[in-house]
This record gives sequence, C-alpha cells and structure tokens, in this order.
Amino acid sequence: MTLEKILVVGRQPNTQQAARPFAKKLYAADEVEDVWELLEAVDPNLLIFGQDVDRTDILQTLQSLRKNNQQRPVLVLGPLNHPPLETYLAEYKSAECVLNIENNDQLADAVRRLTQSEELPASDNRFFMEDCPSSVSIVGKSRAMLQTLRMIRLVAQSNCNPVLIVGETGTGKELAARAVHILRNGSQQRFVAINCAALTANLLESELFGHTKGSFTSADREKIGLLELAGTGTVFLDEISEMPLDLQAKLLRVLQERKFRKVGGLEEIECKATIIASSNRNLFQEVEAGRFRRDLYYRLCVCPIPLAPLRAESRREDILLLAEYFIQTSTICPEKRGKIKGLTSMAAEMLTRYHWPGNVRELKNVIERAILLESSDRIGTSNLLLNPAFSFETDQPQETAQTISIKDFSLEKAERELVKKALEEAGWQKSRAASLLGITRATLYAKVKQYNLQEPEKKPQPVS
Repeated sequence: MTLEKILVVGRQPNTQQAARPFAKKLYAADEVEDVWELLEAVDPNLLIFGQDVDRTDILQTLQSLRKNNQQRPVLVLGPLNHPPLETYLAEYKSAECVLNIENNDQLADAVRRLTQSEELPASDNRFFMEDCPSSVSIVGKSRAMLQTLRMIRLVAQSNCNPVLIVGETGTGKELAARAVHILRNGSQQRFVAINCAALTANLLESELFGHTKGSFTSADREKIGLLELAGTGTVFLDEISEMPLDLQAKLLRVLQERKFRKVGGLEEIECKATIIASSNRNLFQEVEAGRFRRDLYYRLCVCPIPLAPLRAESRREDILLLAEYFIQTSTICPEKRGKIKGLTSMAAEMLTRYHWPGNVRELKNVIERAILLESSDRIGTSNLLLNPAFSFETDQPQETAQTISIKDFSLEKAERELVKKALEEAGWQKSRAASLLGITRATLYAKVKQYNLQEPEKKPQPVS
C-alpha cells in the first residue's frame, strides 16, 4: 500500500526511513512551525510526527487542525507520556500512535486504518470470504477460517466480555481481535493493545490502570491507563499467559466488577471497554502447572476463538492464497511492487509441502525474503528459504533441509533454533534480529528469555 504524499515532522532520519515505503512522495518539516506552510503547498494524505517532536506541540497542532477544519490522518510515533495528548488521541478518530517504529507490520496496519485503504480492489476479493468485513484483512477461504470467522461474528454480535483468542504464534490472533473489535464497535472506537510479556509487573500495571502523580518515585505526572483510554472500545491483552500472578488477581477483579483504581489512587473508575485476551500457550496446562490463576482462566474461557495452524489439514488450502496476497501487498521492496506476478509451479508445491512451524508470520517472512532476492517476474524455488536456521547451518542442499521431518524437531525447538540463528545473523543486535524474524523487539526479548539464549563471550582481539 502506497500513498501519494506523506508529510513527516521531526529531525530524526529513522522517522523518514520508516515512512518511505508508504509514500510515492515524501516531504519533511524539521519544526512544527513549518507544518502549516507545507500543508497548504503539499496537501499530504498523511501527517506523521516523529519521536523527537514535543508532545505539547503535537497536541496544539491537532487542536488547530480541527479548529481550522483541516483535519487529516495523523500518525504519532513513539511513546506519548503526555496525558492530555493521550486523551485527545482517543477522541481524534483519524489519529493513532505506534510505539515501535521498527515494526513495519504495525506501521503498515496503522497507515491502512488511518487512510481507509485496507480493502483491495474488487478484483482481489478472491482473498477473502464473502462475509468477511471489508475493514478486516483476514485472508483465507479454508474450512478452518470459515469456522473462525463464524465464531468471531458470533462473539462480536453478543455481549461476551471478556473474549479469549487462542492459537500458536503467528496465526493472527491480533487480527482476529481487531475483527471482533470492528464488528462490535465499528472503526471509530479505540483499539489499544499491550504485550504482557514485554513489560515488568510494575510497568504493566501502570500501563493498564494508569497511576496518580507521586504514586511511586518516577511518577512525576498523572497517567491515563489503557483501560480508561480505550473508553467503550477494546483493550487487547496479548500473551496473557505471561502476566504475573498478582496482576492476574487485579485483572480478575476488573472483569468481575467492571471497576478499577489507578496505581496510588482511591477513586473507582468504571471499565467500559471490551477486554480481549490471547495466548499461544495452553492455558489449562498453565493452570495445572500453577502458572496461571484457575479462576481467571474460567472467567476468560467463556467462548474462546481458536485459530488453526497452517499445517492443519483444514487450513492448508490457504497457504497459496496467503502467499499471493503477500506478494501483492508487500512493501518491503517498493521498486519491485507490481513486477513480481506470483510463484512458479514448483515453488507453489514447495510451499504447500512445508509444515510452517511459524505459521502465517513465517510464510510472510519467506515471501518477503523471496521478493528481495528474486530478479524475475515469478518467485522460484531457489529464492524460497523455507528454513534459514537449518539450511544456513548445514552444507546440505536446500531440498534436504526442507524435508526434515516434524518428528525430528518440536515446534519449540524449531522456534528456538530460528531465533538463535537470527540473533547470530544480526550480530546479536536485537532490533535487527527482530526485523529479520518479522516480530516486534518486545516479542524477541520474551523469546530470548523463554529459551535462555545468551550471547557468547567475545574473545579478546590482539592489539596490532
């Protein structure tokens, strides 16, 4: 997806680099004061504020845009840490905040939502089921996806709250959560997501509930929590199995009483939001192991929405459909957009025979790697690196690496090896490794901790 014109505000080069794949023409303003002149001269489709731009200046600009009837889609990059701006963004429906600008998927999703460009042309409706909402890009027409979409609709049209979504890593749990949100609330209500594995217990509690000024050492101002910020929209708790037990107890109280207090606060605040939780772990097994509260499990597990892995027989027919969709919509290499028409027949067969331990996310990474490497108009087998962790580690032909039996490697072992190889390829630079894997840096940190991966000690170099 490429917009005609984007205006970036801020001096940091990485802001412009992040925006470049989404714009045919990119314009930049070093200072907020320059915005008004460029708005009139350029008339951009999207306005992006960088991490270095003062949050008070952003708020004043948004207020002036509304006052002067010049509202347009606005994307704010980086943490807000500014309660008035947080409140305003909740009301300013054509604005969003993306915390991690290195996550291309989050940026692309935000740009699509803001510019209302998620829908493909009518000729491309073959990627979606007929009753799939146009604002939700759930690709697939398999029996498994039909059942999932039916469950999403059933839950969204009910008063079920909370909602639990279960599935392996990479199956699209956040996309399913957004589908429930849009079908229930429409696109105008706020959807806020938080990864429970990415923050410490104290930070996670502060993010969810907010805090009062002076409630702890660094609390120099009052903070609005996500439960309050979401309003009547949705709070998405990703990887809820990683939430500490004491915080699980506090979340249970919110689910039962629909009220909460800020950290350090006394006032009861009503929780009006739909709470959607997801887990890639078997929560019942986590309960039996004493790592998850039994009462919270049964409170969440009202009508769970399952997402089948790509290797499931009921899902395999979606593999080539997803591959074609990623070829058409990828922004990883803008100069090749539209030039690569599809897959060779042998490449298509190779994709359907693979067991996809990383599911849809892995498939997307494979296709984007192939787009970078391919020089013809169709992706062939030579550029499909189906398991880089194994194929780079041995001198065997790629076909040998691809036929490694699933019984030889558990999903957990395969994922560990893939994460380890990405870290090694990136020289243990976690941001770069996360980019190679197509996951957020927070998720990578969680995987490093889960698999106890440690950078090997560097040998001292001789002094020349």
